[in-house]
Amino acid sequence: MIPLLVFSAHIIAFTALFTKRWQEEGVTEGILAAAFALLIFFAGWSMTSFVLKLVVDVRGFGKWLDRDAASLLALSLIEAAFYIVFFRSGKRSPGPGEPDDN
Repeated sequence: MIPLLVFSAHIIAFTALFTKRWQEEGVTEGILAAAFALLIFFAGWSMTSFVLKLVVDVRGFGKWLDRDAASLLALSLIEAAFYIVFFRSGKRSPGPGEPDDN
């Protein structure tokens, strides 16, 4: 059940990312953003699976959170932090000692 939710959330996120970039920059930028997110997903999934294979038993933490589900859940948390930093839009406020652009 957890893998189904994770995959569904990723499909929605890929679609939203494509749509946002498509509206801001064009179709090519939307395709590149979705492809980048897909690449991060597959590479991250293989890395978290490898790490959890070393640490966690096949049965995982119970019926609903086996090793595969735990790796997808860990990947989702890592990706969320990465995407918040990488794709956030909006201007940051100037810090102390930085000139204001206004």
